[in-house]
Formats: sequence, C-alpha cells, structure tokens
Amino acid sequence: MRDKALRLLYVVNIPRFFLSHRLPLALAARDAGFDVQVAASGSDRAARRRITESGLPFHPLPLRQHGMNPLLELRTLLALRALYRDLKPDLLHHVSVKPVIYGGIAARLGGPRHIVQALSGLGYLFVNRSAKAKLANRLSLPAFKLALSGESTRAVFQNPDDLQRFVERGLVARHKALLIRGSGVDADVFRPSPESLTELPVALFAGRLLRQKGIGDFIEAARRLRGLARFQVAGYEETTSPLNVSTAQLKAWEAKGVIEWLGAREDMPALYAQSNIVCLPSTYGEGVPKVLIEAASCARACVTTDTPGCREIVRHGVNGLLVPPQDISALTSALRHLIGNPAERARMGAAGRQIVLEGFTLRQVVDETIALYNNLLEKG
Repeated sequence: MRDKALRLLYVVNIPRFFLSHRLPLALAARDAGFDVQVAASGSDRAARRRITESGLPFHPLPLRQHGMNPLLELRTLLALRALYRDLKPDLLHHVSVKPVIYGGIAARLGGPRHIVQALSGLGYLFVNRSAKAKLANRLSLPAFKLALSGESTRAVFQNPDDLQRFVERGLVARHKALLIRGSGVDADVFRPSPESLTELPVALFAGRLLRQKGIGDFIEAARRLRGLARFQVAGYEETTSPLNVSTAQLKAWEAKGVIEWLGAREDMPALYAQSNIVCLPSTYGEGVPKVLIEAASCARACVTTDTPGCREIVRHGVNGLLVPPQDISALTSALRHLIGNPAERARMGAAGRQIVLEGFTLRQVVDETIALYNNLLEKG
C-alpha cells in the first residue's frame, strides 16, 4: 500500500478524444488509487467541462492536433516542460503522435522518469504522400527515438504491424515495446441485437470525416449499389486536418440520394442496432479502429481494408471481409455480397462478438494498462 496517491497525468491532443477513448481507463486508474489529471488542447470548452465534471483536473495546453508551424510547436514543447515542472507527476501517459514526441522530449529535458508512450495509430504523418508530409516523416524519426528512450519509458502499440515497424527502424528497443490492442469497449453496453430484416439492409460508415478514413470510397460504392441498401454516414468534422471532408459535402451527397447523413452521434449502440453492416475502408494510420471493435461487439459484420489495425479486429471470412485499400470495385463486391446474404452476416456477427470478448474488452485493456503502470513504478 502506498503512503500517498501517485500522480498520473494523461496528455492527449484534444479533450474529445480523451472522452471517447481514455476516460474509462482514467477513471479506473483513479479507482485504483492514482491521482489522475488530464492535459490537452484547451479549445473545446464543452469537452473540457465534461472531463472536470467527471472529477479529473484539466490543464489546457497550446497544442494543435494538426500543423507543423515551428514556433507553435516549440510553444507546445515549452508548455509541457513547464506543466511537468509544476505538477511533478509520478507517471506520464502520452497518447498519439504529438503528445508522444513533445511530451517525451519535454520529460527528457527534466521531468518524470516513468513514461507510457501510447501510439494509438500512426495517423496522417505516415500515410500522407505530400512533400510536406514526407519531410515531416523524416524529421519525426530522430524525434521519436529521443522521445521513446529512457529505461523507465514503455511504448504501447495497438497492432503488431506498428510495433514491428518501430522496432525494425531502431526507434524503440523491443523489450520496451508492448501490444495493448485498442482502447477497449464495454461489452455490456455494446451488446448484440437482432438485425432488422424488414427493410433494405443498412450499411453504416461512422467516424471522423477524413478522406483517408475511406469516406470517398464508401460514397462511390453507395452510388454503385444504389437501391440495394441504405447507406448511412455518421461522424464529425476535423476542420484543422488537411484530410477533412466537410459536412456541406455530406449534405450534398445526401441531396443527390447517395447516402443518408446522420450527423455527429454519441448514441453508438443504438446506431449499430439499426444497421446491418459496418464499413470502414480506411487507409489512415489506424491503431485498432474503435468503430470496428464496437461493431464487432454488437455482432455486426464488417467490411474494411486489409491494413494494419483494421485486420487486427476484422478477420477475413470470419467476422467480416477485408478488401485492398482504395479498391472501390473490391469494396463494392464485398458490400454487395453481405447485403445479399443475411445468414452470413449473422454468422460473422456472432464470430465478431466472440473475438471482442476474447481480446478487446475495456476490462482487458484497463487491467493490462494498470498492470503496466504498477510495473513501471515498482522499478523505482
């Protein structure tokens, strides 16, 4: 038993991501005896309020999720260093690329020794092919290596492809790299329900409205399959991203009868319950997409790309179908097949539920992560 609660500070890009992906873990850590606090961009006041209302102190940072303005990035780095000096956390948990790099470097400049570096996917930095992105990629490699150094630092990856890439490039030592698959789902909340078979089947795309999430490919498949199913899109814009697809564009597609635009939704279990197929044709640098874990937990067959992260939760022919990235013909064929085969959807849905129960539940992710915290702290 510790004499006092050890301070655990989560550092993430934006408060909304913390709420959707890390809040249950943070509350479980608090229940385990940690003094849990949160730092993120301060721009989203509603999300900030929800974090503080949950009982977690919030520290706003001058942190932009996207963009590489050198002066602004330096400002973020200095703000993190000052925050670590003031709060003196015993343990840091950085989540996603910028917090991992800047937070790791700030800690190396004088701060906590115990650090969990969570790469929840490699995102825009590793998939965008523009000259600017390629330059940022090259510059990021030595920064990653510095940020992931230190014997009391552990790098957590959500899929084995990302872990192997970092180890093979010499960015992190193998003994300091761990696999914790996704952020987990509450299987009691995301539970199976019978499909509705009285109308046209519903194929659902849900997530951030980013081109590399495959929204354009989903729209084209919907055009080709018009009349065979209803194609629905739910999500929210990421206006600071160069990959953003505007809600105005979604409304234009809806006006042409291609899709049904549902807007930003938080009632995801209900959304899966009224769907028959969940589709995410992503080419983004995914960790393990939460939408696919949730859909599988709700016993819905999935169509996604054969890419790192996506193939971690969807197994071809078992709980869904995998298609080559950016292959609209293959995507259309996969959707057509599942649209016309309700018995196969039901079989895949049951298999997906079992896959989640065996390795992707919130309880498993929480237990593995808190065990990591305790292991690091016990090393002194």
